[in-house]
Amino acid sequence: MSSPATSPAISYALFLLLLLLVGCLHLATVVITLLFACLALRALSFSGRYKWTAVAAFLVLITLFFCGFVVFVKEAIVVLPEIVSTSVPKLVKYATSHGIDLPFNDLESLKSLAIETAHKTAGYLASFARVATKEFLYMVVGIVVAIGLFIRGTAAEEAGESTLYSVHTTRVRELCRSLYGSFERVMGAQVIISAINTVLTSIFVLTCHLPYATVVIILTFLCGLLPVVGNILSNTLIVGIAFTISPHLAAWALAFLVVIHKLEYFLNSRIIGSAIRHPMWLTLLALLVGERLLGIPGIILAPVMLNFVKNEASKFPATAK
Repeated sequence: MSSPATSPAISYALFLLLLLLVGCLHLATVVITLLFACLALRALSFSGRYKWTAVAAFLVLITLFFCGFVVFVKEAIVVLPEIVSTSVPKLVKYATSHGIDLPFNDLESLKSLAIETAHKTAGYLASFARVATKEFLYMVVGIVVAIGLFIRGTAAEEAGESTLYSVHTTRVRELCRSLYGSFERVMGAQVIISAINTVLTSIFVLTCHLPYATVVIILTFLCGLLPVVGNILSNTLIVGIAFTISPHLAAWALAFLVVIHKLEYFLNSRIIGSAIRHPMWLTLLALLVGERLLGIPGIILAPVMLNFVKNEASKFPATAK
């Protein structure tokens, strides 16, 4: 029987304190980069063998990804406001000519707000592409730590007398492994689903010859990594672009995207599995809290934390009265 000093509650409190420090010190970017890097390194290691080969391949891939991301951001900064300034007036004109009441009257205010939002979104992406920014340095730190953990592997437990320090550090280390396991399960499946969604969307975009195809396809994949809200953002963008060509194409685009996301729900249940399902209200609540606390990194981590909490709570049986 454990003594009060070695109670698991203390380890959970220490782990919660660690998470609070990550939030208060704005280190969510480091944590997400670390988790994604560990996921990529494990995927490249081929059952844990050839670690240095996996590291070399990872560094090559991350360099290519960063260079491509810089090019993408430069184009997105120009394209996103242009899409908004083109699609919004046509949408309002179509609604007015067909007697559809819109929830806004001031077109210029709406257009200015939409363009400002597009600029902010592109600017957020650009902040990661500038080498001198704090966010970029945080990403470098996360990558370096991930490589160090990957090369070092799991540290062997020190032999000798069990102490208060060793007991709780071991438990906190196990909680960190559990958190990574939740991330690997949830985000690994989310990447697969986003990739499938992007391939299907690319077929539609290229077949219909939609403008800004490169930006649309890349944004579809990136938005697919954000649960719930990511689909809304990418769908709005695609339908808006289609509307600049014709209302009928916009309707076909909307119908196609609805079919894709119905397929995505099926894939979600098949790939992720029933063990990670959560009520929609609980997922939305977690997304709202995550966004308010950490912004976009909080949206990414919200379903991971939900799964982590569920797994940890499942380890303790309910006490009968």
